[in-house]
Order: sequence, then structure tokens, then C-alpha cells
Amino acid sequence: MSTREQVKVLLLKRNMTMTELAQKMLEFYGKNYSRQNLSNKLSNATLRFEEFEVIAKILEYRIELTDERL
Repeated sequence: MSTREQVKVLLLKRNMTMTELAQKMLEFYGKNYSRQNLSNKLSNATLRFEEFEVIAKILEYRIELTDERL
């Protein structure tokens, strides 16, 4: 599943729109995050991991990395 698809699923689960997410990111970063800007980053696969971490925090999810060798 792509990052774009994953974010859309998480938004649906939280009953939040891309516009609302962009607004919350604007509040978090204090710089311009529009719905279009965020959508473009997701579509073009240019969203930084740091931004994905913020999205997870806003949506109240935790990112967990596990060692697959175990």
C-alpha cells in the first residue's frame, strides 16, 4: 500500500478530511500546508518521513518498526 493510500485509510478511520489534516499540519509546522500541497506530496511520493510522523501523531497513531528477523 502506498503512503497516499495509507494516509487516506487513516483519515477515513478518523473521519477527517485532507483539508482538516492540512490545517492541523499548518498549526504544527507554522508554515503553509494546503490540501493541494499535501495531496501533491502524497501523489508524487515526496512526503518526508518526518511529515508522515506528524500525520501519525495528529491522527493519534504510533509508528512502530519491528525486527523481522525475530
